[in-house]
Amino acid sequence: MALERKIACVDLFCGAGGLTHGLIEAGVNVVAGVDFEEACRHPYEANHEGIEFHQADVAELDPSTVAQWFGDCRVQVLAGCAPCQPFSTYALRYQKGGTAAHDQRWSLLNHFGRLVEELHPDIVTMENVPTVTRHAVFKKFRRRLQCLGYRVWVDVVDCADYGLPQRRNRTVLLASLHGDIKLRDPAASEPRTVEDVIKDLPALRHGATHKSDRLHTASRLSHLNHLRIQHSTPGGSWRDWPQHLVAECHRKKTGKKYPAVYGRMRYDEPAPTLTTQFYGYGNGRFGHPTQARGISLREGALLQGFPPDYSFIADDRPLPLKALGRMIGNAVPVDLGRVIGESIVEHVKQHDEAFGSRAKRRQPIERSSLSKKHAGGRNGDERTRRSVHA
Repeated sequence: MALERKIACVDLFCGAGGLTHGLIEAGVNVVAGVDFEEACRHPYEANHEGIEFHQADVAELDPSTVAQWFGDCRVQVLAGCAPCQPFSTYALRYQKGGTAAHDQRWSLLNHFGRLVEELHPDIVTMENVPTVTRHAVFKKFRRRLQCLGYRVWVDVVDCADYGLPQRRNRTVLLASLHGDIKLRDPAASEPRTVEDVIKDLPALRHGATHKSDRLHTASRLSHLNHLRIQHSTPGGSWRDWPQHLVAECHRKKTGKKYPAVYGRMRYDEPAPTLTTQFYGYGNGRFGHPTQARGISLREGALLQGFPPDYSFIADDRPLPLKALGRMIGNAVPVDLGRVIGESIVEHVKQHDEAFGSRAKRRQPIERSSLSKKHAGGRNGDERTRRSVHA
């Protein structure tokens, strides 16, 4: 068996499987995915044959269960890309008294740290929004890793530098018990554009679904927004419209600060950062470069690095535009997952002897309930924890 295939990863907060898919492309053997949302089961299992999805709350996950998933692999990798919403720029504005200051989803990062402390995996990785590093809970998590003996690398990267056809800045953390580790440098040949991934898709009218791929569905535009997008140019904004089409809110001084809404993408550049509402023309620069509509769900998935045939919902189920947009927009980009995997594989090759020595010494974890010191840290948030992937 090739060395990289002896690397086993458990993907916590796995969502639709973007990170898992990228890790697999890099040669990492993903053995399990965990998420609170049952809706993630289909995309995760349908696109990754033989890898089991576990619908579970990470805050309730027993380390012995995770240890069983790892089995007797040589190298254990624990990935935990906790929900990004409480760490976003929007949430940061309200951290001194708003609801985000008390968002109990922050505790999920503490529970990720708990599992690291009890399992001592060889390698730990996570990704999140750039502003996560400003939060005390992240700083505590990083210190916890360092106290456990991990060499920790953290940086903010633009995924477009690594082949994602989208400008998407993300904080990436890599930590290892066996030496310095970092994300590999980008290659000059990697950048891709919107044109590279969506130009050849069949033309589509707004509100329509293509007969050969129902994920190639575009949301319906109002009559006014249909007129607006016809007056929009790639890379332009609502400032290009005739005055009678400009919204009243944009005529105000505060509205002039948001030129990117109601914009079209450019074919010759990476897409702007996709949000969970990327399918809505008025939610950002999400207009199709040449067609009078917002981008489709399939186009959004392609811009997130998913393969053209990636299945997000069973054929016999209705197509919930909002829920699927959220799932796709929240995913870890596949290209970033692949680069993380490649960096892990290279690190393991460089420290092969150390990994082999530790694997021989590793002791099985006895199954037990969580210790009192960990259980005591969950006061008041038993019903509010969610592992919606970011």
